[in-house]
Amino acid sequence: MVRSTSFLLAALFAGSAAAASTYSATLATPTSARFIARDISWNCVGATCLGATNESRPLVLCESLVKRAGPVENFVVDGRAVPSADLERCNASAKAAAGASAAGK
Repeated sequence: MVRSTSFLLAALFAGSAAAASTYSATLATPTSARFIARDISWNCVGATCLGATNESRPLVLCESLVKRAGPVENFVVDGRAVPSADLERCNASAKAAAGASAAGK
């Protein structure tokens, strides 16, 4: 698992611009998906999602991820975890998206 995650990190960031910030998240529910959400392309394998972008709005990027992939257990920007209060706000957007989806059915 560690080897595959390391390989994924190396492959993802090998082509990234030097100035791009790196983002990673651990999902509450594992998935294997690739998608673009807001200004970032996410590559999720198991519970780990990785992406890089020049945009510097971590909370917005986190919210866009949870709306597509569900709640996250952590969200890291350039090797630093976002504060727990921001993580709670981020995950609240997943709950709001799920509620709006259920109301529309």
